[in-house]
Amino acid sequence: MKFFHLSDLHIGLKLFNRDLKEDQAYVFHRIAELAGQEKPDAVIIAGDIYDKAVPSAEAVELFDSFISWIMESAPNAEIMAVSGNHDSAQRLNIFRNVLKKQHVHMVGMPPGNEEEGIEKLTLQDEFGRIHFYLLPFIRPSMVRGLFQEREDGTALTYNEAVSGLIGREKINDKERNVLVSHQFYLPSGMSPESVERMDSEIRTVGDIDEVNADILQAFDYAALGHIHKPMKVGSEYYRYCGTPLACSVSEAGQEKGIVVVEMQEKGRTIIRTLPIKPLREVKIIKGELAQLLRQGSEDYALIILTDKKELDVLDMQDRLRHAFPNALEIRRESFGEGTSIEGYLPERELDALSLCQSFLGDLDEDDRDILKDVINAVREDEE
Repeated sequence: MKFFHLSDLHIGLKLFNRDLKEDQAYVFHRIAELAGQEKPDAVIIAGDIYDKAVPSAEAVELFDSFISWIMESAPNAEIMAVSGNHDSAQRLNIFRNVLKKQHVHMVGMPPGNEEEGIEKLTLQDEFGRIHFYLLPFIRPSMVRGLFQEREDGTALTYNEAVSGLIGREKINDKERNVLVSHQFYLPSGMSPESVERMDSEIRTVGDIDEVNADILQAFDYAALGHIHKPMKVGSEYYRYCGTPLACSVSEAGQEKGIVVVEMQEKGRTIIRTLPIKPLREVKIIKGELAQLLRQGSEDYALIILTDKKELDVLDMQDRLRHAFPNALEIRRESFGEGTSIEGYLPERELDALSLCQSFLGDLDEDDRDILKDVINAVREDEE
């Protein structure tokens, strides 16, 4: 059984206000071409299909085209997709039962009552059955009706919610099992701060969304989404595949690709990566003005000028933008590292906790914990 592991498409994303529709369509065409060559039995998208909960008509149209291209290239493949924290779970859940008949399994919502379990798709090959458990992104509030409340009235943690849902399943450990999930899984003993996160990722204050990766041990492979950099989670077989296209400057230089998983008999799984070259790369380019003007590039570039002396060039920005037509931002290192000479907003969102603390003044530890809870509750309500 061969399947593609993808995640975090973020269709509709803008990079420094630049529309990436053309770049995303190029990458999706390339994925479809590789599907035509590899003929996978399944294609998995582990969440964050869209960049916004209410995507534009153009974003929805592009996703529709992507699914059509995959179906044309690999007509026998089952397509599985779950919602991520950027997606609207309810919107992705529409026509769920109708799409199943077309071999497209779109799961936006987790189980809603005691009778329901995690959506499971069972496929067959020469080695037997493979069970795919399709678990969309969940917040504790989405499943609190399934679990008994604590005596002190406090809410479930993300870890308890995810572990509780998986723990309800009767997983046959004699057969092969795959989890498709969009959460922040963390191996035991590892701190959230040790995980390199990208600027384009949404993070909870205090990392309250972390889930203990020990729960993944029930599966032969975990196709994970949420982390934008390719990463293993304590095992060769539990992976974040990363974004297929760089979503931020912090992803500059990362090699993007498709994780191809070939499951043979129980206990034998072969994993490889098919690299994807984008239409335009995201780069950080440093150098003196004269050098940069000679170099030029069509890629998306953060330009950092390293000239030590003052530059008395009236049309400097125009000349740089002619050499780098897709420049994202131009900075002068000599004015202080990271100082911008153009009026662009920083790519990373302002830290809400830091802003509130600076406004409220000195806070003790209990007050900071209350503030974190308030910020996370507001974000969850907005999402």
